[in-house]
Amino acid sequence: MPVGQQESGVTSGVKFVTSTIGNTVGGLTNTVGGIVGAAGRGLGETLEGATGSAGRPVARGLADAATGVEKGGQDIAKGVKNAGEGK
Repeated sequence: MPVGQQESGVTSGVKFVTSTIGNTVGGLTNTVGGIVGAAGRGLGETLEGATGSAGRPVARGLADAATGVEKGGQDIAKGVKNAGEGK
């Protein structure tokens, strides 16, 4: 590290804690988003299989909405992780 840019022990400790919390919260958000996305797509597929073409629009809408929640969770998780790392 260049002279004058060294961190104090307190600063390093705070960064470690915020990074750990950020990574934990980000990981949990990713997990929940993935579960919602997978469950929604599964329900959509089941609904479409049970109703055929009549239920296809609703089934696809459900699957798309669940995928949107999953993508949103990924974006939030990335932001939380980046914030925890001071980015």
